[in-house]
Amino acid sequence: MLALFLKCLLGAVAVLIIALLSKSKSFFIAGLVPLFPTFALIAHYIIGAERTMADLRLTALFGLYSLIPYAAYLFAIYYFSYHFSLLWTLSLSTLIWLAFAGVLIVSWSRFHPSMAV
Repeated sequence: MLALFLKCLLGAVAVLIIALLSKSKSFFIAGLVPLFPTFALIAHYIIGAERTMADLRLTALFGLYSLIPYAAYLFAIYYFSYHFSLLWTLSLSTLIWLAFAGVLIVSWSRFHPSMAV
């Protein structure tokens, strides 16, 4: 139970840091905070502790590929922000992320059939 509380606390600290940075002169740094591997550290620790190192390496490789949907999301935010309101920009960008993530999962399942979801 304590481990679960600590994981939740990490997420809360990240949100607090984002909120504080967004109000500062260096507001753009708030975009870097979600890229700190808070949740990746948790996932990699659990996988490394419960599975093989080969599984950890495969998880890291998939994590590298997962940057593609995130990059698509950021490009969409940048592009849509010129044309739409905040709500539409975030909504459409999230749909872009979902589409790219779906393609990634389907592609990964096809090219790594032993690792299919």
